[in-house]
Amino acid sequence: MHGSLFLLELGGVVLLLAVLARVATRFGFSPIPLYLLAGLGFGSGGIVPLVTAEEFIAAGAEIGLLLLLFSLGLEYSARELVDALRSTAVAGATDVVLNFTPGFVGGIVLGWGFVPAVFLGGVTYISSSGVIARTLDDLGWMGNRETPLVLAILVLEDLVMAGFLPLATVLLVGGGAARVGLSIAVAVLVVGAVLLVAARWGSGISRAVFSRSDEALLLGILGLVLLTAGATEALNVSAAVGAFLAGIVFSGPAADRARALLVPLRDVFAGVFFLFFGFNIDPGTIPAALPVAAALAAIGAASKYLTGWLAARAAGVGRRGRIRAGSALIARGEFSVVIAGLAVAGGAEPDLGPLAATYVLLLAIAGPIAARIADRVTGAAPRGLRERRRAPDGR
Repeated sequence: MHGSLFLLELGGVVLLLAVLARVATRFGFSPIPLYLLAGLGFGSGGIVPLVTAEEFIAAGAEIGLLLLLFSLGLEYSARELVDALRSTAVAGATDVVLNFTPGFVGGIVLGWGFVPAVFLGGVTYISSSGVIARTLDDLGWMGNRETPLVLAILVLEDLVMAGFLPLATVLLVGGGAARVGLSIAVAVLVVGAVLLVAARWGSGISRAVFSRSDEALLLGILGLVLLTAGATEALNVSAAVGAFLAGIVFSGPAADRARALLVPLRDVFAGVFFLFFGFNIDPGTIPAALPVAAALAAIGAASKYLTGWLAARAAGVGRRGRIRAGSALIARGEFSVVIAGLAVAGGAEPDLGPLAATYVLLLAIAGPIAARIADRVTGAAPRGLRERRRAPDGR
């Protein structure tokens, strides 16, 4: 038995997450920054460091990461990912160049070396699908002309992550050129094999797993997620990628039921994941990271805004829609933390954790604020109808 102190600590942490989630809901923003701040307070060097519950929370955080990536995979089929790559290839390439480059160059300038710089580039590159989707819904932008383009860019970023995470994991493992090349080949083979299975036999697997019993379905899904994640980890491919690929395999009624069943579980463990990421960061390192993080955040906000503006202009969207598309993409969140967490766990660069945490804190807050400002600037007419009634030039 763990004892009363373990239960008191764990109960206090869970209750704190509940309070922070309510605060975030009350004021209409993502709880991710609050979870990170709470982690800073309870981790090493924090106000009230945990004594007995940290090991249990670490296991919960790993499950939270897997559920986050699995839930993301559920949103897409293999065919949809291929179609997204084809339809938004130009916008996606612009996104990579404008947003990966500042982080990568920043890591090199800081003297971190190639591998940590690649991870920092990943942190600055990917927008937060969760924060952005919530913002679009809160502001009533789902029916706007530019919104499908924003969502397509997010889908393409998710597809890039499916390739980036195994590559980054290989770079962390290191070794000679032959070993790295072999690891990359294995990673590509694993990803390709799972996508092939998803395209050809995904519906059959989904039917086999599907059950009218919520309990049986949930246990079956969790078992497959954990087994797939463990198998990919054994092949030196990130367990997070395994979970993402497992989500892609599911389709039809099984995927629909899985979304409904997993959302509450995912949200709980995802909160634990962000909390645990904060645990691993000494709050005393934040002030030193703040100037660089603020500079990268300013550049990142501008580069994402430019990404959305250029993509919307290429699609023929008018000025107001371009403003909304640019502002919608600014927020960073869950997957920037995922990338930084992998780098910190692999010992890539000790300063990457505090820098990434500060960067995410700044942009997870600034993104929704920028979108609300854009909403006011572009007018308060009914947004769903406004774009459909516009002149052909979108103005």
